[in-house]
Amino acid sequence: MASKYLLYLGCLIPYRELSYEISARRVLAELGVELAEMPDFNCCGFPIDGISHEAALLLAARNLAIAEREGLDMLTLCNGCYATLHHTALELQEDPELMAWANGHLARLGLEFTGRVHVKHIVHVLLEDVGLERLKEAVVNPLDKLVVAQHTGCHLVRPAKTMKFDDPDRPQRLRELIAITGARCVNYPDEGQCCGGPILGVNAEQARSLVADKLRRVKAAGAQALITVCPDCHFMYDFNQPVAEKQVGEKFSIPVLHYTQLLGLAMGIKPEELAFDMLRVKADGLLEAVGLAKK
Repeated sequence: MASKYLLYLGCLIPYRELSYEISARRVLAELGVELAEMPDFNCCGFPIDGISHEAALLLAARNLAIAEREGLDMLTLCNGCYATLHHTALELQEDPELMAWANGHLARLGLEFTGRVHVKHIVHVLLEDVGLERLKEAVVNPLDKLVVAQHTGCHLVRPAKTMKFDDPDRPQRLRELIAITGARCVNYPDEGQCCGGPILGVNAEQARSLVADKLRRVKAAGAQALITVCPDCHFMYDFNQPVAEKQVGEKFSIPVLHYTQLLGLAMGIKPEELAFDMLRVKADGLLEAVGLAKK
């Protein structure tokens, strides 16, 4: 297994989802995964792909070329960043003319992309590189009193033909990771439904309706928390949960945890080291249920 990766944080995590970065760094360090800092990076390109695919492609290509120059594979925490970087690498390698065009622009920055670098989401690293057996060994505080629901998100699994990772409508890989912690993961209808993040800036009311719809089904299934692996999905279900509650006139009070926070608890790491205090929907009741509430 690779033990060192170049960490690509993207835009959302440093500014709005710092709890994901903090908990991921803490957990990965405990598992012996070394993270190198990217000396320079830009947006992955995803937000402008619908406006200019060429501009988005060049933004992603620059990140890939920097990683290639550093000689390390990239590790991302964001589903959207992973999908964009992954698809760009595939697109460039499958089209020599496009590769030459991109490298013509990159050359002005002293960069080149040849396809040697690989991009992995943290879920890939945990499942394929660290491995389930190593994760089992790291669990010292099984969360067997906890009932949760999972939300894998869209861009980690769609389109299935190019992602080749999981069933987008009935995702299972995150369930495997949750099972390692001892928590029970419940089923609920339409687990593969989008969080609404991509349309938040276009139709906020509809986006919040999707949030409320998901949380309503998660609550009905008896889950004490919703587990995510994407900062945008987490932002929608955690930060936007109070607004969604007000819009639909219902109270959900469902804490939304990054998977790294859940895993960290099972590994015996203190909640304060996993940035639980940064969650908008507080998880005090959940921590009390697993015997980790503040005294």
